[in-house]
Amino acid sequence: MYHPTNHQIKPTTTTTLTSQFIPKCHTQQLIYQLKPFKPKTLTTTTCSSSPPPQPSPIKTLISILRTIPDWADQNQERGMQKNRTLYNHTNWVQHRSSLRHVRHFFSSLSSRVILSLVPPVLFFTSFAAVIAAYNTAVLLDFFPEFFPVLRASTLPYQLTAPALALLLVFRTEASYARFVEGKKAWTSVISAAHDFARLVMSVQSDFHVKNALLNYIIAFPIVLKCHVLYGSDIARDLQNLLEVDDIALIMNSKHRPRCIIEFISQSIRLLKLEDSRRNVLESKITCFHEGIGLCEQLMGIPIPLSYTRLTSRFLVLWHLTLPIILWDDCHWVVVPATFISAASLFCIEEVGVLIEDPFPMLALNDLCQKAQKDIEEAIATENVIHAHLVAKRNYHSKEHSPNGWPNS
Repeated sequence: MYHPTNHQIKPTTTTTLTSQFIPKCHTQQLIYQLKPFKPKTLTTTTCSSSPPPQPSPIKTLISILRTIPDWADQNQERGMQKNRTLYNHTNWVQHRSSLRHVRHFFSSLSSRVILSLVPPVLFFTSFAAVIAAYNTAVLLDFFPEFFPVLRASTLPYQLTAPALALLLVFRTEASYARFVEGKKAWTSVISAAHDFARLVMSVQSDFHVKNALLNYIIAFPIVLKCHVLYGSDIARDLQNLLEVDDIALIMNSKHRPRCIIEFISQSIRLLKLEDSRRNVLESKITCFHEGIGLCEQLMGIPIPLSYTRLTSRFLVLWHLTLPIILWDDCHWVVVPATFISAASLFCIEEVGVLIEDPFPMLALNDLCQKAQKDIEEAIATENVIHAHLVAKRNYHSKEHSPNGWPNS
């Protein structure tokens, strides 16, 4: 009897322990928690073990080939942002000097025009060397007999040379016409600022508003200069001329030259003037609007792109076929001949492209500074001359009697 009883107690105890363990930790929850944990470990291991992506050989080759053009473009853009200066007598003497050719030749390596020609001239000279090497190898029987010597008649070049010359001349002439138009636009803006300031200086009331208006007139060429030149710091140029709150309003404006015109217009309305004089002053604002229109037209509308592209394609095809055309007459001399031709013709085309945007070519910083100094000097001179004339009148009135006879 004792042994069976002991046998029944043992399984009962085991069953009770099992029933108490299951509610405390559900097996489904353990499985749910372990399932997302394993992929995370695997994903992290996979990411850490993967090598970094290697650039393709094509991209590496393109980046190497673009090294020289990018360097030339950076030099050209730095040259475009260089400040030009107004010429004085000393500059003109040096400009006319008989040694100018020697000076220009030795400064060739610092010329942005010549540095910008390095990529096309280097490419076409190398291409001519490849053509010359290929023809030499064919003539020396380094290749099978069916490989031809690359040669052609010079007649097509004799027929197309005048067309290329006309394209380059018309392209350069059109660019120079834009340069002259930009120079005339800025000449009219500076002249209008001087004339406008002269009329405002004749006002004999509201001296605070008058002085503020003169500062706005001086500031207009500076703001227009910053509008047409890339990289200009308008806040630095106006910090000693306008007040801080005025500069903040101009900086936050979408069109800064028209914002300064609005300052001028509102200042004119604050002056205590007759309607006729106020109309004369407001009519001078038209010259500023015309200057803005001309400058934005030159900035936004280049020479027709079809003409520019045609000239560029003509030059490329000309120099790609030049070694083949000249092979019979020059042989290996085609390499220096191609170099000279590419350097000459692409230089003419490059000058046309550079002066197509006239404003970096003009000494706008010096023009604005000179206009500011001239107007400030005119204001100071006006006060001195006015005081001088008043003193002179008083002196003559004391020297002569009322009936016109001098006092004894």
